[in-house]
Amino acid sequence: MKQLLSEELATYWSELAHSYVWKKKWDTLISGDFHKADVTWYNGAELNIAENCLDRHLPDRRQKKALIFEPNNPNEESSFLTYGELHISVCRFANLLKSRGIQKGDVVSFYMGMTPELMIGLLACARIGAIHTVVFGGFSPLSLRGRLEDSQAKMVVTHDGAYRGDKTTPLKDMVDEAVEGLDFVKTVLVVKRTHQEIKMKSGRDFYYDALIKGMDLYCPATPVKSEDPLFILYTSGSTGKPKGLLHTTAGYMVHVGKSFKDVFQYKENDVFWCTADIGWITGHSYVTYGPLLNGATTVMFEGVPTYPTPARFWEVVEKHNVTHLYTAPTAIRSLEKFGHEIPEKYKMPSLKVLGSVGEPINEEAWQWYHKYIGKNKCPIVDTWWQTETGGILISPMAGITKLKPAHATLPLQGIVPAIMDEKGVEITDTVASGNLCIKTPWPSLARTIWGDHERFIQTYFSTYPGYYFTGDGSKRDADGYYRITGRVDDVINVSGHRIGTAEVEEAINEHPEIIESAVIGFPHPVKGQGLYAFVIPTGEIADPAKLEKEIRETVQKIIGPIAKPDLIQVVEGLPKTRSGKIMRRVLRKIAENELDSIGDISTLLNPEIVEKIIAEKKSLN
Repeated sequence: MKQLLSEELATYWSELAHSYVWKKKWDTLISGDFHKADVTWYNGAELNIAENCLDRHLPDRRQKKALIFEPNNPNEESSFLTYGELHISVCRFANLLKSRGIQKGDVVSFYMGMTPELMIGLLACARIGAIHTVVFGGFSPLSLRGRLEDSQAKMVVTHDGAYRGDKTTPLKDMVDEAVEGLDFVKTVLVVKRTHQEIKMKSGRDFYYDALIKGMDLYCPATPVKSEDPLFILYTSGSTGKPKGLLHTTAGYMVHVGKSFKDVFQYKENDVFWCTADIGWITGHSYVTYGPLLNGATTVMFEGVPTYPTPARFWEVVEKHNVTHLYTAPTAIRSLEKFGHEIPEKYKMPSLKVLGSVGEPINEEAWQWYHKYIGKNKCPIVDTWWQTETGGILISPMAGITKLKPAHATLPLQGIVPAIMDEKGVEITDTVASGNLCIKTPWPSLARTIWGDHERFIQTYFSTYPGYYFTGDGSKRDADGYYRITGRVDDVINVSGHRIGTAEVEEAINEHPEIIESAVIGFPHPVKGQGLYAFVIPTGEIADPAKLEKEIRETVQKIIGPIAKPDLIQVVEGLPKTRSGKIMRRVLRKIAENELDSIGDISTLLNPEIVEKIIAEKKSLN
């Protein structure tokens, strides 16, 4: 087995870790085999990440704002918690968890809107060694149920209802549907938010407000081992079932803390606002853990960029003197379409750094963001990373790295990327184009897929043995700068959210009038990519509009509204190889109107179907 790390990299990751509080230092820095995806870090160490987020800051930052909460409705007063207050809130929630029988190693699921109790709950789990798994509140009850069954969560924490823009989502009702018959869910904890009428099941359902009052103000931090689980987060893959990616404690802490500090160049009195929902990895790493590990002030936003007006983001920046704004290209494009006149009304003098996350940012959006939001003075850190990587791997460092629009630029220290050709050979020339891999381990990489390590190996380590395969394409220019070109597998990036085509196809095929479907991504002016569904019906369709509506409703029920197809085309058949595989390449060319570059289709089982699909598409236009 080849050496896992160079001496230089080993020294780097070791020295980084010394800045944190350890209950017991590590015996060995790293061990395992990268080929087998069983690398472990800081072996033999014991620590608690909540203690590192809170307790160690109390001597110097007890009165400093840790969390600023900005509610969905601007007429509702914003609030904040100091480090001292957040520490007490986390301790009380931790004691509540223990009072309901939650122990170290148990799984607690959160299905909530973006309120402080969500962040407090995650840190409370970490404080007692429980594993948190957050399910985005936009997912359907069926999606929640599948994740609960996979994780075997003993408790679900939710709201009566959640606000998001002009909508109210009945989260408790959705939880009731999801947990029906799941005996392993012992407790449903309800945080009041909308105060709507809900049903409470005796012995299982409890109001958070009623229980938290009797809890002690202090809970000792439970020591956990370096490789003990911290959280499970589900992400779509190229096969139907979502993957429960498991992140462990020490390695995640070390890299996420350092990447936050390096990329954003955060200073003591700055105010950091990452607009992501905690239901996604960005909210875990750069709303919660990254900022708190650095003693930062982090903003938590309940709403959406355009509610009640497209000026909301800029109002929040001025209201809270935000210095760092970290958001998605989808949000930037959605605000750009309202024109530059709106942000021009706001001076936003506090802004120092802008960030982009979730998908590659197109150059037009980059320039608009830089000119009208950053006023041509704020560096943009275009960050590349994934749920699997835990933290940012490739990004400019604010004010240090020379920028190129729409380029993620250079790897962070300790990260060694590689670009592979179609034969699986690393391209060592500076200028390169191919599939992006990482060639040496780093501490915050997910350790496995919960309950299915073989799938973890097959998904990330089988395509290029000895390398982590990201699933993204990339170009490297003469300056060594990386530009991410998008997914190369059957995963589509819609508004920064990864959606597996197989998962959507399985949902569409549940409709009784659909025999088969194929879903591909196509360029979307706001979302980056949209979902284009080709569907084969069982017979003649009397009312195409009705069928489209029902298909979208079916997908929403099974997965959630984020997975609803943007375009649906009814077809006689799908282009297939003689082995029965759908030729998605052909469908992508049709969807993108690149008909001259479809290529040779003579080897297809049914080449004639391609012309029929093209003709049908033209008739739709």
